[in-house]
Amino acid sequence: DYIIVLDFLPHGKPTDRKTEPVVQGIGEKYFNLLEVVVKEGLTFKPGDRIYVGPGKREEVKYIRGRIKYDQLTSYAKDELERVLEDMVEKNEKNFVEFFNKAEPITTRMHQLELLPGIGKKTMWAIIEERKKKPFESFEDISKRIKGIQHPEKLIVGRIIYELQNPHTKYRLFTA
Repeated sequence: DYIIVLDFLPHGKPTDRKTEPVVQGIGEKYFNLLEVVVKEGLTFKPGDRIYVGPGKREEVKYIRGRIKYDQLTSYAKDELERVLEDMVEKNEKNFVEFFNKAEPITTRMHQLELLPGIGKKTMWAIIEERKKKPFESFEDISKRIKGIQHPEKLIVGRIIYELQNPHTKYRLFTA
């Protein structure tokens, strides 16, 4: 029901027919990319939260709809990684739970292997470690699994991959 601002265009995009203030943002829950027209006179900066759910919306005039990664401004693309890092950090518990509960997709592929940089060896190390004791934090994962320095960056990398490749067969984090 909230989006995090990636870019604010006070006069809209150059290709728009009407000049009205537009925000490009990413949904907090399902990481959908959205474009919304905001009310006149308001300004936003990357990282701001805007309510886009049902009922009265204070800042939003209307929602233009979902957009593809390619439709983001270059500034929004640059901000995406930083904004996602903040979002993943704020929801660390949920993402650590992914490492604790990820399952095989097929007999030859595991959900963990969909994270960038995780191969069979690291996947098995994660599975063996979580059998001993569930992971409690990103720091715990880093300490116990050799080769994973920043698990949060793996999550962010996967989310960006899913946004760039909307027709990917397996989705872990985006709707």
